[in-house]
Amino acid sequence: MNASTWVVRTENHLARFVRIRRQTQALCAGLTAEDLMVQSMPDASPGKWHLAHTTWFFEQFVLGHDPTYRSPNPAWYYLLNSYYESVGPMHARPQRGVLSRPTLDEVRHYRARIDEAVGELLVHGIDDTLAARIELGLHHEQQHQELLLTDIKHAFSCNALHPVYRKQAHEQVSHASLPMRFLQGREGPVEIGHRQSDGFAYDNETPRHRTWLSAHALANRLVTNSEYLAFVREGGYRKAGLWLSDGWATVQREGWQRPLYWQEDLSSEFTLSGIRALDPQAPVCHISYFEADAFARWTGARLPTEAEWENAAANVQAIGNFQENQHFHPIAAPHGDGLLQMYGDVWEWTASPYVSYPGFKPLPGALGEYNGKFMNGQWVLRGGSCATPQNHIRASYRNFFPPHARWQFSGIRLGQDR
Repeated sequence: MNASTWVVRTENHLARFVRIRRQTQALCAGLTAEDLMVQSMPDASPGKWHLAHTTWFFEQFVLGHDPTYRSPNPAWYYLLNSYYESVGPMHARPQRGVLSRPTLDEVRHYRARIDEAVGELLVHGIDDTLAARIELGLHHEQQHQELLLTDIKHAFSCNALHPVYRKQAHEQVSHASLPMRFLQGREGPVEIGHRQSDGFAYDNETPRHRTWLSAHALANRLVTNSEYLAFVREGGYRKAGLWLSDGWATVQREGWQRPLYWQEDLSSEFTLSGIRALDPQAPVCHISYFEADAFARWTGARLPTEAEWENAAANVQAIGNFQENQHFHPIAAPHGDGLLQMYGDVWEWTASPYVSYPGFKPLPGALGEYNGKFMNGQWVLRGGSCATPQNHIRASYRNFFPPHARWQFSGIRLGQDR
């Protein structure tokens, strides 16, 4: 590789690195040190921890790739490691909210220092191994940008003052109702999974492989608040026959009666811009897999498989309501033909358990813990949400959460057998 190629490559890497790292800090603008320390439940993390952990990732896997590197804060490795057992011990996840030290100022200084060190590497040129690790680190950062938004939303929802994260300049105006139609999907053998020529992907998106699709159809849009409200009012949360056994047990144990963040009046919901009226045509969100499955059964439909979803999405441009739009909430589907809202707005639950593809091999070393070891007891979601950066998503992207999780922007697209 000649010198001019290195210059173009490092400049592109550096600009992308700076932009994504700054965006994480921009998402924290207006939040106080107290806001960024709250941990409202074990599944969520304080904003300060997100800021620090994403920085630790670059220190551990990029700067630490040099055997002569010595961290100025080695004790932080224990505090900021998330789940990398092969790297070393870690602070208990449910106790991240007790970490008043390091302070927010210290964390911001830490980010600046690590950013400078990684930037120096990029300016002087990096090999393919470090380039791949930095790219992985940036996608990891974008995942935490989304988690930062969903975690602060949950924390604010627990506050009786109902704090506002970002005010909306204008009230969102819903589109007129768009009828739901089911569009025939492809039947027969198809290939799904990441193509190596398509750029970055996580290891769990590989290898590309052949699978079979039976006759099916997918809804042209997402399920709306008004459609889900009918399920609530007709006793969907009181009919055991609609629910999987574990789902019904969860409903009973947790006292679920409606989606997370819907208010008791069933006409308003808590959002990152405060409590506001429920938009009847906007996609229902903050739904667990159990709720999505029960709703689908109530309608006489089902959830799509991830193969059905990916095969359909591969022919749809990845545009939609993403983090960059700064709505931070789903919006109603625009009128149009074909499959709408395949990307953005809400993560779409699929009927597929999160398991490995045939021939899957995790990344070597500690980075192999990123995805593969979680292929147990979780379900796949597709498409991204209003909190997802647009350039982070792709048709082959496999998100995954346990079936009871609903603090993420997750919703429903229906499927049918044909």
